[in-house]
Amino acid sequence: MPMELQEKLKILADSAKYDASCSSSGSKRVNNNGVGNTAVSGICHSFSSDGRCISLLKILLTNSCIYDCKYCLNRKSNNVRRAMFTPEEICRITINFYRRNYIEGLFLSSGIIKSPDYTMELLIETILLLRNKYHFNGYIHAKAIPGASELLLKKLGSIVDRLSANVELPTENGLKLLAPNKEGKKVDKIMNYVKDNHSRKFVPAGQSTQMIIGATKESDLDIMSKSSNMYDKYNLKRVFYSAYIPVNKDNLLPNLVTPPLVRENRLYQADWLLRFYNFKVDDLLNESNPNFNVLVDPKTDWALRHLDEFPKEINSCSYYELLKIPGVGVKSAKRIISSRRQFTIELSDLKRMGVVLKRAKYFILCNGKYFTNSAFFKKNFIEANIIIEDHEKISINKEQLRLF
Repeated sequence: MPMELQEKLKILADSAKYDASCSSSGSKRVNNNGVGNTAVSGICHSFSSDGRCISLLKILLTNSCIYDCKYCLNRKSNNVRRAMFTPEEICRITINFYRRNYIEGLFLSSGIIKSPDYTMELLIETILLLRNKYHFNGYIHAKAIPGASELLLKKLGSIVDRLSANVELPTENGLKLLAPNKEGKKVDKIMNYVKDNHSRKFVPAGQSTQMIIGATKESDLDIMSKSSNMYDKYNLKRVFYSAYIPVNKDNLLPNLVTPPLVRENRLYQADWLLRFYNFKVDDLLNESNPNFNVLVDPKTDWALRHLDEFPKEINSCSYYELLKIPGVGVKSAKRIISSRRQFTIELSDLKRMGVVLKRAKYFILCNGKYFTNSAFFKKNFIEANIIIEDHEKISINKEQLRLF
């Protein structure tokens, strides 16, 4: 690989690492004598500890940008090294990396160069070349450019597996403050179009978005309400939460030394509860309690505030009651339902079913028995013990997987 291309790759892969809105394949593109596929067995994503997908080649077409978003490393006023790939260069790198088994697919985004339409045309040209000249049938996730024409959105959606259009910040006021060139209604227009036209031939793996957390003053309630509304309105596959990373100095930006990673983690946990555990936003947060407890996960926090509903008898409570128990997931709840048809479940059986006992034991009965003296079934005792057990956390590395 020529040194010039290596330098471009280092710059543009590094510039792309702050975009968290890529996720695993939900597509089944047929391989017609080309390379790559998106079958379940053909695209195997790995995720870093902060949730980023690292099996995709994740790069920008260019880190040059006409916008000056306060929080963005690539803002036009920053003095950073700039680079731009040609469509042919991106294709050669993708195929080269795929054949070496470095990657399973491509996540392609870009700074806005000249105009949204011009940028979108370059993205389309690149992906068409990859599909038609190089016969790449693998997974491609592209970033739709807000403000580009509907015709270009239609073209892009017909050749990729997943699209994302980032809302960037939770409120329109936040956008006006930190990203005055951007408008939420333009992102809404993209999401609405994808929802109305979603099919096996148009964005088959669906759409996602990303919100930056901590750059503006919105509460967790504001953020989760925005997410819940987008899930309901646009049928999103994922909302990604990206802790604000202080890469720029600006009077309008918060004075943070490190990203709010614990808060990001709590939002992801709550997002999971909304999508798979039958929780609603107002179950978890309200105006008098607008932010998550950073010391315990949202489900545990909810259970501690609703101790009158516990302990639940594992051998008789419903599937949806099982999902409310901290430490019990979707798979383990189904295993419990299946197993108790065969035998009476004891505490010692639950670990084999995937239950996280260090949490669940405080909130359950097994055949009428509490794990310890029932006199210890008190909020302060349970909360203190869970916090102590969670004290040692695995450090989170925000750096993207290196390619060299």
